[in-house]
Amino acid sequence: MMNGLYVKSVRIDEKLDEDSYLSKIPAVRQLEEEPLDFERQVSFFVGENGSGKSTLMEAVAIAMGFNPEGGTKNFSFSTDDTHSDLHEHITVSRSAYPKDGFFLRAESFYNFATNVNKLDAGGSVPLIDLYGGISLHEQSHGESFLALVKNRFSGHGLYLLDEPEAALSPARLMQLLVLIHDLTKEDSQFIICTHSPILMSYPGADLFEFSGKGIKRTEYKDTEHYRITKAFIDKAEVMYSHLFDREEE
Repeated sequence: MMNGLYVKSVRIDEKLDEDSYLSKIPAVRQLEEEPLDFERQVSFFVGENGSGKSTLMEAVAIAMGFNPEGGTKNFSFSTDDTHSDLHEHITVSRSAYPKDGFFLRAESFYNFATNVNKLDAGGSVPLIDLYGGISLHEQSHGESFLALVKNRFSGHGLYLLDEPEAALSPARLMQLLVLIHDLTKEDSQFIICTHSPILMSYPGADLFEFSGKGIKRTEYKDTEHYRITKAFIDKAEVMYSHLFDREEE
């Protein structure tokens, strides 16, 4: 078990400009009043689209030295400079320093894989060997995600994953849970943005729910994701009737 977390807390020391769109996000405003404390090796950011999960994840990643579009701290490629300046306003406290790390963004993974190929072609040492020996572009999206985790994540690291479920089937999500569990045994910390009830079920994880009221710790079965998914599976016909009747109205 880790003696200390690579990311222990995140806070904003000075209030943001009131005209900034960031100041309109309740989760961000809360960080101006109190820090977000991490207590466990695996933490999930959950909540509706637009609640600030990925914005905060991105800011933490940049503050920790990762490329805004993903990769390790050694990557510096950029295809579109669209990240916010929240990283300039946050302070990340830590009690340990990682030997490894990765920022995985589902939305820019294609660009990352392309950059790996370019670096591999131009380098004296085959970079692709670090990713399983096969180009990430020559695998399905899901296969390349898992190949990355299996081969590149070496442990004793900080791993920030933004919606990794985008490429994975339910069975592959379970495989990812196994890989995460194995890496926690190697003193790793994960912070994961997700909408997947399968992922957020990881035993003993901290779940931070982002909403219009800010950020709060919650239990797995209290998340909207779990409740809606369970209700749909248990009573799909009732849900269809309710949804379609509303559309006709």
